[in-house]
Amino acid sequence: MALLATLLAVALMTILVVDFATSAALSYRSAANQANELRALYLARSGIQVGIALLERDSFSDALQKQQYDALTDVWAIPTPPIPVDGGTVSVSIVDEARKLNINKLYDWRAHQINDDYAQMIARLFEGIGVTTDLIPIIVDWLDPDSIDSEGGAESDYYLQLMPPYEPRNSSMPTIGDLRALKGMDDATFFKLASYLTTNEIAINLNTASPEVLSALTPTLSNNPDLVKEIVAAREFHPFMSANDATNLPGVGEALPGSSPIFQLGVRSSFFTIIGQGQFAGARRRIYAVVRRNANGSAMLISWHED
Repeated sequence: MALLATLLAVALMTILVVDFATSAALSYRSAANQANELRALYLARSGIQVGIALLERDSFSDALQKQQYDALTDVWAIPTPPIPVDGGTVSVSIVDEARKLNINKLYDWRAHQINDDYAQMIARLFEGIGVTTDLIPIIVDWLDPDSIDSEGGAESDYYLQLMPPYEPRNSSMPTIGDLRALKGMDDATFFKLASYLTTNEIAINLNTASPEVLSALTPTLSNNPDLVKEIVAAREFHPFMSANDATNLPGVGEALPGSSPIFQLGVRSSFFTIIGQGQFAGARRRIYAVVRRNANGSAMLISWHED
């Protein structure tokens, strides 16, 4: 009996010691992971500062050269390889918002109704990038101030039944992140739309707009890909100094009017999304910062999202 009691006591002590050792190891690993994530976060924040510095440097260069346009040849638009920093890496990328379509213009607040011409342009964009146009009435209901469901749309009676429930915006979207809350939205569709839609810029930069956005501007461009290729080829040879440089291209003037009641054309960008990513010992943190570049070259933070 004494031997059995001794063996039982030794077994219990062994279990306690192993459990303590395992718990201590897990706590140590958890603390190490948290420390690595914190280092990765600060590396990502430093990436945002690098992006702001690149934008300010570009403004200074533009002032010296009296350059009145932004293009994909600018220093901020050139891909930056990962930067090694104290055992980790920092990655920075900058995207101007003027290459995208402003989704808030889908609803005309002065007329208190959907902007039909702009809705057709959004529909052409969605079709061009493989996104269902069924989302358009859902977006309209999210923007408009009433609680009346559009055909195929969704209002409060839908969103308040979700868990957790929430109200639709019923106003302009402050950031493109609102799209995540829409009925029928999934991650793949959101990330695709985030590359083509914005809530900030008004004019479309012809030097940076993607072929998909250019094709969506008018039915003529949508039905004639060669004209879109002509615009892209011309700006690669030399960036447009003004919107007239693009509309003066053969055949483009008829397809892309210099002045339009639906959209405005330009060659400058004021809002930029800076993506800073930090990696350290397997931990990764990413920050999305939208900044507005002022006339004096300084940058003002508009929104900040950590992932």
